[in-house]
Amino acid sequence: MLQLSHIHHIAIICSDYEKSKQFYTEILGLKIINEVFREERQSYKLDLALNNNYCIELFSFPNPPERVSRPEACGLRHLAFAVENLDKNVSFLNSKNIFAEPIRIDELTQKRFTFISDPDLLPIELYEL
Repeated sequence: MLQLSHIHHIAIICSDYEKSKQFYTEILGLKIINEVFREERQSYKLDLALNNNYCIELFSFPNPPERVSRPEACGLRHLAFAVENLDKNVSFLNSKNIFAEPIRIDELTQKRFTFISDPDLLPIELYEL
């Protein structure tokens, strides 16, 4: 069996780099570690951190193919972020014209959660601690 330590990062390819960069940094509050433009690929690579932990690589590529992004589609289901106060975070998102699904209760943990979407409709879960 492999001896994995932890998840190193999640890679996301976006269709509109500036819009996604703004969403992940100004809305979700991730911090930029490094940003490079790779001339040979005509591609940006943006390394992002949450609480000083490297977690997301945001890429742009010319004309990337579309991908099904519904939470129940085969493949990556969604990203999930823990939050202290779900209501406060949903209110903040609403003030930025980002609207969450109705808040639900996890049947197993009795914790509250909801989903939003990034600019490319990638599902993002907010899970209350």
